[in-house]
Amino acid sequence: MFITFFQELKAAGVPVTLKEYLTLMQALEAHVAGFKVEDFYYLSRVALVKDERNFDRFDKVFGHVFKGLEGLSAEELLASIPADWLKKLNEKFLSDEDKAMIEALGGWDKIMEELKKRLAEQKGRHQGGSRWIGTAGTSPFGAYGYNPAGVRIGQHENRNNRAIKVWDKREYKDLDDSLELGTRNIKMALRRLRRFARQGAAEELDLDATIRATANRGWLDIQMIPERRNTVKVLLFLDAGGSMDPYVRLCEELFSAASAEFKHLEYFYFHNCLYEFVWKENRRRHTGRTATWDVLHTYPADYKVIFVGDAAMSPYELTHPGGSVEHMNPEPGAMWLKRVTDIYPHAVWLNPAPQQYWPYTPSTGIISRLFAGRMYGLTLDGLDQAMRELTR
Repeated sequence: MFITFFQELKAAGVPVTLKEYLTLMQALEAHVAGFKVEDFYYLSRVALVKDERNFDRFDKVFGHVFKGLEGLSAEELLASIPADWLKKLNEKFLSDEDKAMIEALGGWDKIMEELKKRLAEQKGRHQGGSRWIGTAGTSPFGAYGYNPAGVRIGQHENRNNRAIKVWDKREYKDLDDSLELGTRNIKMALRRLRRFARQGAAEELDLDATIRATANRGWLDIQMIPERRNTVKVLLFLDAGGSMDPYVRLCEELFSAASAEFKHLEYFYFHNCLYEFVWKENRRRHTGRTATWDVLHTYPADYKVIFVGDAAMSPYELTHPGGSVEHMNPEPGAMWLKRVTDIYPHAVWLNPAPQQYWPYTPSTGIISRLFAGRMYGLTLDGLDQAMRELTR
């Protein structure tokens, strides 16, 4: 198998040598890698690939040669599922026809008014109904049921992306800026956003000046100059939690690449839409908040602003005071986004959701218009377009 792997790499144009192959064999005999395919992947890549430009070719050959090694049997797969998952039988599963027959209350004001009324009237727990606050029903209020638009209360996680407000305290994780796997292409795209200047102490050899000074003086006269640094300043706003959970890995790769590429990088988290406060750590988002006005007054207009989010939310979050799913915001989200685009002429929105689904989410269209069409997919092509826009 290893000989086949070596031959396939050479056939794919990866300049691997016999010496590097023997080094890999010695490392395997010394048990440098464990018994996981992932461990062997990293060991073989380190031993056999000397130029990161060949990483993609290596990945394709590795996937072809060792395909199926990580497959699990049905028994192993079932054994890995927590018993609690299998016990959750009190959710509401409906056909498309059933869902079409269920009517929403109609409008933000009507839903919030009805919630207050039912809170005052309800005396006990309900399950499977269509009116009261409960579980596994078609009421607009409760958990583990279905309604075209309502208030989600007491549910572990999102299921249908239908709630216009969530009455729970949810916890999110910070993005990992040390993640390196998969960031190299993102780094290359981000490098379009560069403006170099020589800053700091004289630490770098100026070869031309050294040659001229040495020739003029008759002895070695070393000339030093400050290092060239990227002077672009970036303000990054990251959507965390909820419908962004499927894109955590992709956003971590972007965050890691941006942290490595930009010396002047400031970042803040928000949820769904920008409101009157943001935060730096998701575990302290209820206690370590920063007023958005303070951010806008701290970082001048020469910063390049990048929002990262799927822009998928209830339109009320953008258009109505109190529309936020998590708190009673005094001003609509659209007002805060407009303030950002008014202050910062260079601002873009990166959307990790597949672009073919954008037209089906009204909030995506609203945000795209607020950013004057400067919404781009979180793909290499989208990043390239966004960086070109920011450098205009």
